[in-house]
Amino acid sequence: MEVILTTDVKSLGKKGEIVKVSDGYARNFILPKKLGLEATPKNLNDLKLAKAAEEKKAKEMLEEAQALAGTIAQKGIVLKIKTGEGGRTFGSVSTKEISLAIKEQMNLDIDKKKLVLAEPIKNVGTFTVPVKLHPKVTAELKVKVEGI
Repeated sequence: MEVILTTDVKSLGKKGEIVKVSDGYARNFILPKKLGLEATPKNLNDLKLAKAAEEKKAKEMLEEAQALAGTIAQKGIVLKIKTGEGGRTFGSVSTKEISLAIKEQMNLDIDKKKLVLAEPIKNVGTFTVPVKLHPKVTAELKVKVEGI
Protein backbone atom coordinates (compact mmCIF):
# COMPACT_ATOMS: atom_id res chain seq x y z
CA MET A 1 0.00 0.00 0.00
CA GLU A 2 1.24 3.49 -0.80
CA VAL A 3 0.99 6.09 1.95
CA ILE A 4 1.57 9.86 2.00
CA LEU A 5 3.38 10.77 5.21
CA THR A 6 1.90 13.70 7.15
CA THR A 7 4.77 13.79 9.67
CA ASP A 8 8.36 12.61 9.74
CA VAL A 9 8.51 8.89 10.59
CA LYS A 10 11.85 7.54 11.74
CA SER A 11 13.34 4.96 9.34
CA LEU A 12 10.48 5.45 6.86
CA GLY A 13 10.55 8.96 5.44
CA LYS A 14 9.89 12.66 5.81
CA LYS A 15 6.69 14.67 5.71
CA GLY A 16 5.11 14.83 2.25
CA GLU A 17 6.88 11.76 0.86
CA ILE A 18 5.00 8.90 -0.76
CA VAL A 19 6.25 5.58 0.61
CA LYS A 20 5.28 1.98 -0.03
CA VAL A 21 4.55 -0.01 3.14
CA SER A 22 2.83 -3.29 3.91
CA ASP A 23 -0.95 -3.21 4.30
CA GLY A 24 -0.79 -4.28 7.95
CA TYR A 25 1.78 -1.62 8.88
CA ALA A 26 -0.37 1.05 7.24
CA ARG A 27 -3.67 -0.15 8.78
CA ASN A 28 -2.34 -0.84 12.28
CA PHE A 29 0.29 1.86 12.78
CA ILE A 30 0.45 4.70 10.26
CA LEU A 31 -3.24 5.42 9.66
CA PRO A 32 -4.53 5.11 13.28
CA LYS A 33 -1.75 7.35 14.63
CA LYS A 34 -2.41 9.87 11.83
CA LEU A 35 1.19 9.65 10.62
CA GLY A 36 0.05 9.34 7.03
CA LEU A 37 -2.81 9.17 4.56
CA GLU A 38 -3.64 6.55 1.99
CA ALA A 39 -2.31 7.59 -1.43
CA THR A 40 -5.64 8.04 -3.20
CA PRO A 41 -5.93 10.28 -6.27
CA LYS A 42 -7.65 12.99 -4.17
CA ASN A 43 -4.92 12.90 -1.49
CA LEU A 44 -2.19 12.95 -4.16
CA ASN A 45 -3.79 16.01 -5.75
CA ASP A 46 -4.05 17.72 -2.35
CA LEU A 47 -0.36 16.97 -1.74
CA LYS A 48 0.56 18.42 -5.12
CA LEU A 49 -1.42 21.62 -4.41
CA ALA A 50 0.08 21.94 -0.94
CA LYS A 51 3.62 21.57 -2.30
CA ALA A 52 2.92 24.21 -4.97
CA ALA A 53 1.62 26.64 -2.36
CA GLU A 54 4.62 25.94 -0.12
CA GLU A 55 7.06 26.54 -2.99
CA LYS A 56 5.31 29.82 -3.86
CA LYS A 57 5.51 30.98 -0.25
CA ALA A 58 9.20 30.00 -0.03
CA LYS A 59 9.92 31.91 -3.25
CA GLU A 60 8.17 35.02 -1.91
CA MET A 61 10.13 34.84 1.33
CA LEU A 62 13.38 34.52 -0.63
CA GLU A 63 12.50 37.57 -2.75
CA GLU A 64 11.63 39.60 0.37
CA ALA A 65 14.94 38.60 1.97
CA GLN A 66 16.86 39.62 -1.17
CA ALA A 67 15.12 43.01 -1.24
CA LEU A 68 15.86 43.56 2.45
CA ALA A 69 19.49 42.54 1.85
CA GLY A 70 19.76 45.24 -0.82
CA THR A 71 18.38 47.85 1.58
CA ILE A 72 20.75 46.80 4.35
CA ALA A 73 23.79 46.77 2.04
CA GLN A 74 23.12 50.34 0.83
CA LYS A 75 22.79 51.85 4.28
CA GLY A 76 24.90 51.63 7.37
CA ILE A 77 24.48 52.39 11.04
CA VAL A 78 26.49 54.51 13.46
CA LEU A 79 26.97 53.56 17.11
CA LYS A 80 28.49 55.84 19.73
CA ILE A 81 30.30 54.27 22.66
CA LYS A 82 32.44 55.69 25.46
CA THR A 83 36.13 55.28 24.71
CA GLY A 84 39.35 55.56 26.59
CA GLU A 85 42.95 55.98 25.62
CA GLY A 86 44.02 54.57 22.24
CA GLY A 87 40.52 54.13 20.87
CA ARG A 88 39.71 51.24 23.23
CA THR A 89 36.11 51.16 24.30
CA PHE A 90 34.68 50.78 27.77
CA GLY A 91 32.64 47.63 27.24
CA SER A 92 31.75 46.31 23.83
CA VAL A 93 29.18 46.47 21.08
CA SER A 94 27.13 43.28 20.86
CA THR A 95 24.38 42.09 18.54
CA LYS A 96 21.77 43.52 20.92
CA GLU A 97 23.07 47.08 20.52
CA ILE A 98 23.41 46.65 16.76
CA SER A 99 19.83 45.35 16.53
CA LEU A 100 18.50 48.34 18.51
CA ALA A 101 20.49 50.76 16.31
CA ILE A 102 19.06 49.16 13.15
CA LYS A 103 15.56 49.66 14.54
CA GLU A 104 16.24 53.32 15.40
CA GLN A 105 18.22 54.37 12.35
CA MET A 106 16.77 52.21 9.55
CA ASN A 107 13.28 51.47 10.89
CA LEU A 108 13.84 47.75 10.29
CA ASP A 109 13.08 45.09 12.86
CA ILE A 110 15.92 42.57 12.66
CA ASP A 111 16.34 40.01 15.41
CA LYS A 112 19.73 39.98 17.15
CA LYS A 113 19.99 36.24 16.47
CA LYS A 114 20.21 36.96 12.73
CA LEU A 115 23.35 39.03 13.21
CA VAL A 116 26.48 36.91 12.86
CA LEU A 117 29.14 38.42 15.07
CA ALA A 118 32.06 36.15 15.96
CA GLU A 119 32.99 38.28 18.96
CA PRO A 120 31.76 41.63 20.31
CA ILE A 121 33.25 44.78 18.78
CA LYS A 122 35.72 46.38 21.20
CA ASN A 123 37.39 49.00 19.01
CA VAL A 124 36.44 52.20 17.24
CA GLY A 125 36.15 51.94 13.46
CA THR A 126 34.01 50.56 10.67
CA PHE A 127 33.07 46.90 10.73
CA THR A 128 31.14 44.64 8.40
CA VAL A 129 28.58 42.47 10.16
CA PRO A 130 26.90 39.63 8.24
CA VAL A 131 23.11 39.46 8.65
CA LYS A 132 21.58 36.05 7.92
CA LEU A 133 18.12 36.92 6.58
CA HIS A 134 17.36 33.59 4.90
CA PRO A 135 19.24 30.31 4.51
CA LYS A 136 20.23 31.46 1.01
CA VAL A 137 20.58 35.23 1.67
CA THR A 138 23.20 36.93 3.82
CA ALA A 139 23.48 40.73 3.80
CA GLU A 140 26.53 42.77 4.77
CA LEU A 141 25.79 45.59 7.25
CA LYS A 142 28.34 48.35 7.76
CA VAL A 143 28.60 49.32 11.42
CA LYS A 144 30.56 52.45 12.25
CA VAL A 145 31.60 52.67 15.89
CA GLU A 146 32.50 56.17 17.06
CA GLY A 147 33.98 57.23 20.36
CA ILE A 148 32.46 59.80 22.65
